[in-house]
Amino acid sequence: MLPPLNSRNGVFLNLDIYLYSGVPYGVMFLERHLPLFFNGEQPVLWAPLADQGWRPCLASVNAPSFPQKSEGYLQVFLDGGLNQQRMGICDAVAISKMLNATLVIPHLEVNPVWQDSSSFMDIFDVDLFINVLKNDISIIKELPEEFSWSTREYYGTAIRATRVKRAPVHASANWYLENVLPLLQSYGIAAISPFSHRMTFDDLVGEIQQLRCKVNFKALVFVPHTRALGDALVHRLRYPKGQSQAISTDYLRETTDPNDEQKPQKFVELHLRFDKDMAAHSACDFGGGKSEKLALAKYRQTIWQGRELWVSTIIPIFILHPTRYMEGKLELFPLMEDKKSLASSEERVRIKGKASLLAAVDYYVGMHSDIFISASPGNMHNALVGHRSFENMKTIRPNMGLVGPLLLNKNITWSEFRQAVVEGHQKRHGQLRLRKPKHTYPAPDCMCHA
Repeated sequence: MLPPLNSRNGVFLNLDIYLYSGVPYGVMFLERHLPLFFNGEQPVLWAPLADQGWRPCLASVNAPSFPQKSEGYLQVFLDGGLNQQRMGICDAVAISKMLNATLVIPHLEVNPVWQDSSSFMDIFDVDLFINVLKNDISIIKELPEEFSWSTREYYGTAIRATRVKRAPVHASANWYLENVLPLLQSYGIAAISPFSHRMTFDDLVGEIQQLRCKVNFKALVFVPHTRALGDALVHRLRYPKGQSQAISTDYLRETTDPNDEQKPQKFVELHLRFDKDMAAHSACDFGGGKSEKLALAKYRQTIWQGRELWVSTIIPIFILHPTRYMEGKLELFPLMEDKKSLASSEERVRIKGKASLLAAVDYYVGMHSDIFISASPGNMHNALVGHRSFENMKTIRPNMGLVGPLLLNKNITWSEFRQAVVEGHQKRHGQLRLRKPKHTYPAPDCMCHA
């Protein structure tokens, strides 16, 4: 039988990995049962996603098509975490295209929970961003001198004629043509704030939908030092050297060492979205006393974000952003890692305390994992599922409706449990779902059927 489960003594992590709070029993349980699931099935589990006959299709937005004379400058002020801002950047480019506006590199607001002041240029390769989109829209890094007064501070002190404050959520293309274009034509500039989920996915021409995908999957590339750290972490997950530990500060050399003949391991990124804000939303008591209860209550009133968990074969597990709420679980898995164990403090210095850059590393590794599993929908889930679908990469969607009752069944045997989970996920390995346009579903709008 499976061990009893309640909300305080364990967390179930698909695929069939159970993190049990009692260390001795948890280790025994894993050693006894995990081989039954994986032995003989690794080739199927780790096999690449079968070719589904769809290919990225962004060719129609490559030819120069925007008029020489711009209607004016468009500014957007993006709130939320990294991936919410990422979606906002895609929308900003699309709106600039529709209005024939020159886009000013978006301003990223300071997140009230994570207090990260990272700018667009701190996170993304701005020159590559501009270059990839040079045939689609005009983009500038800073406003010319005559418009230098249009700043975040300027719009925060009074009502301004050039600010668009009440853009509806999922506003239509016509709304922008009727409400923003006149400002551009009258003042030469318009600033939209707030700007989060402010553009529809419905009734847009194919060119605009494809431009969104082009921004998301081609133009938004992380800065070199983030990619280098991500490459180092991926390399160390694939080529572990003894016990996991930060090896040296020369991670570029290690990542590209041609003499490494070790067979690469597979690994999974598992997105749990279990951080301080999600712990707050759970309304559980984590034993931290009155001060913790007050802190979690505060988070419930502010904002949500998520963090990642990476899992490698049988199964090295990598926690991207461990918190005190995961304490007691890490010791159960000798192959579990986090950034601190894989990279030295010197390697992490440029992302330390920067929630957006930490999330950028999470995202980068997620796009290099063999499998991505998300246990909770959210902005990171939507961004990675969409991007991996675009690249035809295996992504497992846990069937919560199936797994929940199975965990509550105290009489089920391991073989019955295992069979039910395997059969219940056969068609949840990342097969394309043709849905109405969203960042999570790139087909059919941004993909062509071969």
